[in-house]
Amino acid sequence: MITKSEQAILRNRLFRHLDGLVTAPTAYELLEQGVWDQLEKDRCSINTLTSVFSANEGYLNVALRVLCSQGWCTQTLDNRNDTIYYSITTKGLYAKEYTAHYKEAVELIRLSGKYHPRKFEKAPFQKLEKLFSRFRTEFDTQPEKNREKEEVRQQVLAHIEGIILGPTIVQLGISGMFHKYFMETRFTPEEFHEDPESFIKLLDIFVYFDWFQKKDDTYQFTEKGLFYAKRASAYGVTVSYLPTLRNLDSLIFGDPAILRNQGAKAAEVHVDRAMNVWGSGGAHAAYFKVVDNIIVEIFNQPIEQQPKGILDMGCGNGAFLEHLFNVIEKRTLRGELLEEYPLVLVGVDYNETALQITRANLVKADIWAKVIWGDIGRPQELAETLKKAYDVNLGELLNVRTFLDHNRVWNTPQHPNPDRASESTGAFVSMGKRINNNLVEDSLREHFENWAPYVKEFGLLVIELHTVSPELVAQNLGNTPATAYDATHGYSDQYIVEIPVFLKVLSEAGLYPDPKHSRIFPDSELATVSINLVRA
Repeated sequence: MITKSEQAILRNRLFRHLDGLVTAPTAYELLEQGVWDQLEKDRCSINTLTSVFSANEGYLNVALRVLCSQGWCTQTLDNRNDTIYYSITTKGLYAKEYTAHYKEAVELIRLSGKYHPRKFEKAPFQKLEKLFSRFRTEFDTQPEKNREKEEVRQQVLAHIEGIILGPTIVQLGISGMFHKYFMETRFTPEEFHEDPESFIKLLDIFVYFDWFQKKDDTYQFTEKGLFYAKRASAYGVTVSYLPTLRNLDSLIFGDPAILRNQGAKAAEVHVDRAMNVWGSGGAHAAYFKVVDNIIVEIFNQPIEQQPKGILDMGCGNGAFLEHLFNVIEKRTLRGELLEEYPLVLVGVDYNETALQITRANLVKADIWAKVIWGDIGRPQELAETLKKAYDVNLGELLNVRTFLDHNRVWNTPQHPNPDRASESTGAFVSMGKRINNNLVEDSLREHFENWAPYVKEFGLLVIELHTVSPELVAQNLGNTPATAYDATHGYSDQYIVEIPVFLKVLSEAGLYPDPKHSRIFPDSELATVSINLVRA
């Protein structure tokens, strides 16, 4: 049995793996383009760097903030005057030296894009083998005598380890390798994979990392391996953004719209949405329990004081909606009266793949719901659709959403506050153009003002993702997944702000959290997730 202290060590490694998935391609791209050399010369403004390298300022700013979160640069940000400066640190000088070692890891990320994301194929697997071989021979050397330099070397080592293991963990998880059968007994490669020769080599890589024990021709999970196997979905969201991360050359220094959808309902190319939904479903499960008490309280009220149902905006794979229905059915007064007072369930998503997955999962769970397309940025349009098609009033439902308000189409604020001086450290982008943080706050305020009329009576239950200052992240490497969140969301034009900024903007929009039902995760200054029930 793994102790709590041992779990903390393994979790630290997991977060460093996630750091690596975004930091390696970012740092290597900046090295190839000469940005590291420019930073080594002097303190640079984002405007100067954009001009010198003919870069897309927004994505370059995201990239540099990633380096800051790893402790390799420092950021000096003045939102009032809209100026940003970057300086390389001592660790950054060492990191610049080691960045060349990311080469084969980045090549693997790029090469894998040409192959099926759910299958093990020869060419990318051979590249993985080569990377692993180099990982063992070149990095398993005597430690650097300089303590700070050795810290950076170990940091880079963990990053490359993350690229070796992360995408593989996700592929195995989606394909069923972490089924209970394989976790509890020894197995042979032939039981699982049609190409046992390659799969044996893959399993031997995991043996090296002490995830499996090998005995004769059979394999069995170690306690360490089980720890990671049970958390495979924790890698899923970051790995799902590999289509974006393998195109940083174009995003930062070329065509910023290379991954942009052609229409609202067009298939996404910047993210593997099915993988993202799988990863999100597993990662979000931990928060579902927290909202149970809120749901029970609401649906235990006198029936005339209850909402007619629930609308889950950004329903993903339908897991949250299914969970809420089960809680209501089994634990509330409303659950006892469903025949007389049916629960109106509505799942809404911007992505067609997510809608298909939600429909299939809810049918499988024998839960009846309306599943429709909708845009979180246009609540009035959604309200009109619900009324016209189903005679449902949006304001009569409890509105819920998980990790969605930051992932809205950018709308320039119509009435910006000229006196605003944002306290956010975030790096925000729309189609390659850097967005002033003051405008991000104003846009978020107007977004919630648009929703306020529809959540006035029954409220908005929101689980949201947040950023943390890069300085704080750099001081807590391995204790937060913030670097991965910031990079994947920054490169894909999403707008995660710090918790204090989020709460301030809510109040500006006339929405206030119920203190009894407010939680942050983790419960510290490193919090990247909040849960709030807000009302007008």
